[in-house]
Amino acid sequence: MQISARNQLKGKVTAINEGPGMTAVTLQTAGGEEITAVITRSSADRLQISVGKEVYAVVKATDIMIMTD
Repeated sequence: MQISARNQLKGKVTAINEGPGMTAVTLQTAGGEEITAVITRSSADRLQISVGKEVYAVVKATDIMIMTD
């Protein structure tokens, strides 16, 4: 599969937190960064997400905001 998004981070799933409708998937990249994505539970099931599985985090954002107190 190919995708146009350039911000692709490969990592391994380190944690899965399933809720009633959504699932939080945490992965660790080769550089040691942790990323958590919230996806639908049906998507997690369809992708067969499991701890230890290699996946890609694909980041596609139109804008990023930064704020301070």
